[in-house]
Amino acid sequence: MNNLLTLSTQTELMRISAHCIVFITSDGNYSTLMQLDCNSRMLPYQLGQIEKQMDKQLKNHSFLRVGKSLIVNCDYINFINIAKQKLIMSDAATFTHTLTASKEALKKLKDFLDEEVAQQS
Repeated sequence: MNNLLTLSTQTELMRISAHCIVFITSDGNYSTLMQLDCNSRMLPYQLGQIEKQMDKQLKNHSFLRVGKSLIVNCDYINFINIAKQKLIMSDAATFTHTLTASKEALKKLKDFLDEEVAQQS
């Protein structure tokens, strides 16, 4: 069974497989979801609301909140530069997205990923 995220409003329903979500950014009371196919969707939800739905609906997902305005799919993290506040998301074949985040948020993300690698060793 696919690991699907379902978001519903009074007039719309969206279902998307977790592996097709690259990142989600916040824009006030709305959020923008970037898909694997490089299409983006504006969602009428705050980032915190989406994060709660992801925690409820997606099992064994690899999404992390990065600061106040970004949720990333760790499977697509390609490069982190804390000093330049740069995060590159890529599948190394069809897309590359360059995002910015605070130094503190990127340091926490890098430390988390370093710890994950250390546990696998």
